[in-house]
Amino acid sequence: MEDNPRVDSKAEILPVPPSDGGGELRSVIVQACHEAGGWLPFDRFMALALYTPGLGYYANGLVKFGALPLSGSDFVTAPELSPWFGRTLGRQVGQALQATGTDEVWEFGAGSGALAEQVLTQLQADGVPWRRYTIVDLSGVLRQRQQQRLAAWGDRVQWASALPGRLEGVVLGNEVLDAMPVQLLKRSGGVWYERGVAIRPATHGRPEELVWADRPTPLRPPADVPGAHDYLTEIHPQAEAFIRTLADHWRRGAAFFIDYGFPETEYYHPQRHMGTLMCHRLHRSDADPLADVGLKDITAHVNFTGVALAAQEAGLQVMGYTSQGRFLLNAGLLELAAQAPMAERAGLARLVHEHEMGELFKVLALAPMASAEGWLPMGFARGDRTHTL
Repeated sequence: MEDNPRVDSKAEILPVPPSDGGGELRSVIVQACHEAGGWLPFDRFMALALYTPGLGYYANGLVKFGALPLSGSDFVTAPELSPWFGRTLGRQVGQALQATGTDEVWEFGAGSGALAEQVLTQLQADGVPWRRYTIVDLSGVLRQRQQQRLAAWGDRVQWASALPGRLEGVVLGNEVLDAMPVQLLKRSGGVWYERGVAIRPATHGRPEELVWADRPTPLRPPADVPGAHDYLTEIHPQAEAFIRTLADHWRRGAAFFIDYGFPETEYYHPQRHMGTLMCHRLHRSDADPLADVGLKDITAHVNFTGVALAAQEAGLQVMGYTSQGRFLLNAGLLELAAQAPMAERAGLARLVHEHEMGELFKVLALAPMASAEGWLPMGFARGDRTHTL
């Protein structure tokens, strides 16, 4: 253990990562660390790194979404990869609107607006009536891009910064849960620590540096991790709190969350000893969130069991859980895209193949109890895995 007067005496200072290059965001984080007594839990650091107004990764003007690094983008999402992802999801949305007697869609974290455009295009093609499509996005920059892309839909597409007192409609979240801040837990020598961020004081002309620091904690993963080996993982209180908050406001409809992740038994498997935290920049991945803060995405895989349990405890019904590939095939991807140009059909394989997005990404469907009876979402007609949660 290395002595550092800025860090709690019980916190273990870990090796220093490469410099993040400085900048305003780094100064904001350093100041927050000072104000917190020299140590920030990782979820607080992650929130600042991603969402600080004007500076965080999702709040600055950098390009995020795109199929190729030449565009300056950092990663590709399914709607950017193929318009038939959102068109197929639009078929599921149409069925859910009709089955639940609702006429609104709420999308959280709409990115470039591509998914909204695709869903609305399919609803129009299928003749499904809808009254309003509302986007909730923390990023002012992304909101501006969404408004430009969706201008053709006029004021039927709206933006909100908070949930209404009573929400009715179909809820969508594509790669939203993975971007919600997580807490890091580290087992070392049989003792559990919470991993956070501390400050190494300036020395010999070098500025203050952000470093890892571990503190003993009563927190534990929701599932036992067999063995005595060192183990790093994440817990997801913010994602679970989001589901509970949604349940507090939601009265009718259905929700579809698409993200990469696992059920709990896979998430906390003894062999997954380095956790799932990952950063993305220019279509490359690394595991160092303390470097280049604000210039790259920070994500963690979703514990779908935790999300499903939070939903059930809040009075929601789990309507289905399966792989993205199975969901899209069930919902008619191949039939919809059969007449698409060859260039568009070429991207379909990445959406459904097991070694691509088809297996890593999962789809979880939820509904208020009042909307859960008497119908089955088409995306789960075959291959449902709810029993694995």
